Amino acid sequence: MFDPHLWRRQFPILERKVHGKPLVYLDNAATTQKPLAVLDAERYYFEHFNANIHRGVHALSQEASEAFEGAREKVRAFLGAAHVEEIIFTRGATEAINLVAQTWGRTHLEAGDEILISAMEHHANIVPWQMLCEMTGARLKVIPMDERGVLLMDQVDHLLTARTRLVGITLVSNALGTVNPVVEIIRKAHAAGARVLVDGAQAVAHVAVDMVALGCDFFVFSGHKLYGPTGIGVLYGKKDLLTAMPPYQGGGDMILQVTFEKTTYNQIPYKFEAGTPHISGAIGLGAAIDFVRSVGLENIAAHEDRLLQEATERAQRVNGLRIIGTAPGKASIFSFVLEGIHPHDIGTILDSEGVAIRSGHHCAMPVMDYFHLPATARASFALYNTLEEVESLFQAIERVQKLFLN
Repeated sequence: MFDPHLWRRQFPILERKVHGKPLVYLDNAATTQKPLAVLDAERYYFEHFNANIHRGVHALSQEASEAFEGAREKVRAFLGAAHVEEIIFTRGATEAINLVAQTWGRTHLEAGDEILISAMEHHANIVPWQMLCEMTGARLKVIPMDERGVLLMDQVDHLLTARTRLVGITLVSNALGTVNPVVEIIRKAHAAGARVLVDGAQAVAHVAVDMVALGCDFFVFSGHKLYGPTGIGVLYGKKDLLTAMPPYQGGGDMILQVTFEKTTYNQIPYKFEAGTPHISGAIGLGAAIDFVRSVGLENIAAHEDRLLQEATERAQRVNGLRIIGTAPGKASIFSFVLEGIHPHDIGTILDSEGVAIRSGHHCAMPVMDYFHLPATARASFALYNTLEEVESLFQAIERVQKLFLN
């Protein structure tokens, strides 16, 4: 049996108290806490071989370069990508999506073309495409969903047309927990001649992925939602697409030769990694991947599902509580509202009890608009959360209701 108490020992922050109460950290969809393996990996880099990469012949630079490129290989293996040069380090999923929009998008879209996304996308997978449409004259279209938070797949065939150039789809909704049928969407999109970008930011800590089997053209995720550092993320892209794409930014390391008359760009992946990268962040991300693989994604997913099922069962016994997002097979997102109480008030009172959740629109304002809500309260589970913490969550919810409704 998976024992989260054993793994909690790897996360020092979970030992602290908040407002005199033991910390119950349930804001994992926003960012996960970091295990000792990640903290130690970054610290070891700074203490033993802190140097810039790729441009030095001295020992520290070579060691840093090997560690940085070793992290790239760990990402490749984790994603099941065919080639290590298909892995681009970015600042996060958001920058990765913008990179695709401003390089592949600007060279492939024109007036009258179409981009198709879903109704449950994070703003990071909406706004860059809106900006691209404004630049090119393309049009943004949306796959609708139902009140469970399930995409209306019977609409996809109608929405895909000969003018669809790209489909942007989240694998797991950060606001609802829905796990979307991306394999079917990719198949339909490719049959229509469109490329597909999958937003995996909310998925990679919970769902095993394989780029070859999945067949998407682009895939993005952020390290900080995978028990890794902030400020580091990944763009996976098919080798032929990345090779043909123009650079995203200009500067050092993305060049082979520079004269005042002409610049020759570097090969992938370096063509898209201008300037000094987040070296320690990449090394920390590699350590996070090692950690997650040591725990086992299957074990993590099964444990989180137990927590989600317990929370769902408890919620059914709370008068006035409504779960937002009830798709079958959803991931570990528990979004809810309490009748007559604003989600921000819920979050504030829960914080006074040491329970950390997220209150707001979760960078998914169209989802809130669909449900006619200003915001939701969102608890999200990780491998280190326990059934006792689910109980603490609902004890705090009871306190909220007593304060507001009595």
